[in-house]
This record gives sequence, C-alpha cells and structure tokens, in this order.
Amino acid sequence: QVQLVESGGGLVQAGGSLRLSCAASRGTFSTYVMGWFRQAPGKEREFVAAITWSSGYTLYADSVKGRFTISRDDARNTMYLQMNNLKPEDTAVYYCAADRQDYGLATSNLYQYDYWGQGTQVTVSS
Repeated sequence: QVQLVESGGGLVQAGGSLRLSCAASRGTFSTYVMGWFRQAPGKEREFVAAITWSSGYTLYADSVKGRFTISRDDARNTMYLQMNNLKPEDTAVYYCAADRQDYGLATSNLYQYDYWGQGTQVTVSS
C-alpha cells in the first residue's frame, strides 16, 4: 500500500508560480504511473498531468500545456508539478495519484489510479 502526501500549495497572484510535491510516506511508487488531478469547488475532479515510469512519457490537460511541467525523482520517491503563469481558474485542491499499471502510456482517467493523496490547496488571486 502506497501512501501519498502532497505539499507546496498556497496563495499566489495571477502570473505567479508554485511547485507542488508528492512524496510517498509509505511504500514506493517508483514503477507506477504518477498523475496530478485537481478539483475546484462545485466541480468534478479533473486531470492535470501524468508521467510514466517506464518511458518518461508525459501527458497534459490542454488547459495547462505550456504552463505546467510534471517530473519525478524516483530516487527520492517524489513527484513534482511546476506551475507557471498561474491563472485564477487554476484555483483548486490538487491531488497526486498513482496507477500501478504502467504500459508505457499515461492515462487521464482518474478511475485508473489506485492510490490518492489528501490534496493541497492552490489559490490564485486576480
């Protein structure tokens, strides 16, 4: 069983940057597909980005392409989401997730992910 813990959220002005981290407090996710999702108040949880272990393949939601970068450091059992040029519509609780099945391509389907963190709040002011 993998336990995931997010950190790095906070309040930032539009145009600013934040870096989120996701660490495994128990277990390891070094062979899993790792993803970031977010959920704004009153909205469904949505895909943000994902990265595979096997190939380093990355996948991004159209809304964050060119602004967000996902990366992972398996030696440190940590995944990151660098968020630049933040917009008020990026305001949400951000969750990291792990998919045990790595077939070389990441998925945006949240039901494919097996483990979830508790989330970290990101608020972008205009």
